[in-house]
Amino acid sequence: MIFKIIVLLCLSFPIMLSAKPDVQLAKHYSDRIDVRDFLVSEKYDGVRGIWTGSTLLSRTGKPIHAPAWFTEKLPNIWLDGELFSTRGNFQFVASVVTKNTPIDSEWRLIRYMVFDAPDFEHSFLERSQRYTRIVEQLDLPFVIAIKQFTVMDNQILSDTLDDYVANGAEGLILHRKTALFKNGRTDNLLKLKPFMDAEARVVALTKGEGKYTGMMGALVVEIPSGIRFKIGTGFSDNERMNPPNIGDIITYKYHGYTNKGIPRFASFMRVRYPVDTVPLKD
Repeated sequence: MIFKIIVLLCLSFPIMLSAKPDVQLAKHYSDRIDVRDFLVSEKYDGVRGIWTGSTLLSRTGKPIHAPAWFTEKLPNIWLDGELFSTRGNFQFVASVVTKNTPIDSEWRLIRYMVFDAPDFEHSFLERSQRYTRIVEQLDLPFVIAIKQFTVMDNQILSDTLDDYVANGAEGLILHRKTALFKNGRTDNLLKLKPFMDAEARVVALTKGEGKYTGMMGALVVEIPSGIRFKIGTGFSDNERMNPPNIGDIITYKYHGYTNKGIPRFASFMRVRYPVDTVPLKD
């Protein structure tokens, strides 16, 4: 009997058994898929927030120190979502949710955009209906169930992406309707943006020349394949005067690869993880 209880607890709350929670991660969209097999939603550019049923964690298992009022009425179930403020405001959100002592006035601007109530037994279509029902019952203005919808073909999907991006959205997420939850990166979950993005580790900085004399000229970064390359565009003057640190994980955007596997037209977007908060590898 005790063994059965332990098994049931593991199925219900697998996230609590490890310092690093189970997290489903997206691959890039390919137009070879049948989009009718997927539910589509906006991709919110925030900070991943995983509610274990009792604790709010980051994607890497670090506690997120939210005010008591933000979490005290959340249900005793596993939720996955994005801590978000407004479109194009990632740096503000990152600043707010990484503080060890939460600032109440800042958290009043944060919303928890729920996009899953994970388990290992139900399809995403079923889970999307469940999390929507749960969030509606909570009736908390800062907890929002992300809307899921279906499109009939790739052209409609492309037009939908254009509409969302024109209104400031980062992109779209596609989630296979029949898929069970799977930890790690999976093609059951796809992200679609007007450009591709990825993360890289800063390994060196070069000095600026000309109008950038006395500032940073470019970052030398390394991607998981071991390839190193320079990123010299996408920086503000302030970012060049106060550049990322060696060891930071940065997000960059790019448009395909060269025949040597180097991201083409790579441009800096932001520091994703400072060196002292770099996550474990997926």
